[in-house]
Amino acid sequence: MAEDTPQNIPRRQHDNYEVPDDWKEEEESDTEESGADAEDLEGEEGYELRQEEAEEGDTVLTCSECGGQQFEEDSSKGELICISCGTVIDEDRIDKSAEYRAFNAEEKEKKARAGQPLTYTKHDMGVSTEIGKGSGELYKVSGNKRAQYYRLRKWHKRLTKSKDRNLGFALSELNSMISNLNLPESVHEETARLYEKSVDQGLVRGRSMESIISAIIYIVARKQGTPRTLDEISDASGIEKREIGRAYRYVARELGLRILPAKPQDYVPRFAGKLQLSGEVQARARQILKEARERDLLSGKGPTGLAAAALYIAAVLEGEKRTQREVADVVGVTEVTIRNRYKELAEKLGLEDELEEKSN
Repeated sequence: MAEDTPQNIPRRQHDNYEVPDDWKEEEESDTEESGADAEDLEGEEGYELRQEEAEEGDTVLTCSECGGQQFEEDSSKGELICISCGTVIDEDRIDKSAEYRAFNAEEKEKKARAGQPLTYTKHDMGVSTEIGKGSGELYKVSGNKRAQYYRLRKWHKRLTKSKDRNLGFALSELNSMISNLNLPESVHEETARLYEKSVDQGLVRGRSMESIISAIIYIVARKQGTPRTLDEISDASGIEKREIGRAYRYVARELGLRILPAKPQDYVPRFAGKLQLSGEVQARARQILKEARERDLLSGKGPTGLAAAALYIAAVLEGEKRTQREVADVVGVTEVTIRNRYKELAEKLGLEDELEEKSN
């Protein structure tokens, strides 16, 4: 190496450093040699020179100001910045890097970078604050701070809007009903959303809050394939079926909800679970209802009565017989209804001989 070639380049002098002439010559010769080697390889079997290009349909991110395609990401601010001109190309980016490990609740709370998700099941969407949770909290505050605590809590209540007070009480009732009816979280969330929409449109004014909630539960549960009967909803809410029916028609009309009739198949798993019937019985009942639908035997008949009759027939055929009284008590229909649907399905589907054989 030449004597005037520096051995160590200080970091602060790197930007002003010039490459020696003999290094440039060596770099050019290396480039020429590598090009020659590449040309030689191209002709040999098993080697192919290709230039990588963006596939069709792929988009290349380009700066709208200078046209640059080199960017730097600022994870602390969630921004994507053009290196050439400093334009912010994108903002509010999500940090997808790994979370820190936490071994207890305290560490998890300290290291978490996000709060709980927004939810309609809380009147404040789960993001507002609350000063105290009752009068008992007052005695947990030191004596010289109690007057301030009491004053803050009083003003917090005064500043709460009437809509929030309505939703706070209504959603607590909704939570209790969802629990009693054993409905999934998706039904809970959608019911809370539709109830808030009803409040915004003034549908609750002059009507019972419980009846509106019961009607919306009836609608949402049916739409999501987990229907509940009016009797069940009436027992859970304490509202008469007639009032729930009126509220149901009113809410569906005002909110523009199109509700299709419930399918008998949707009732089978829940009724079978209450009757402690096996999966084979459930599958057989579904098959019976499917064949009945194909032969147009379900039109104009109540879905709960059809589900009860199909379960009764399937239980007999699978050797897990239940009495009509047991099925009627669980489903909430009369024995006469089950008997009539049983006779219709057995006759139309040609199951009479098999049922008689299994019964003996």
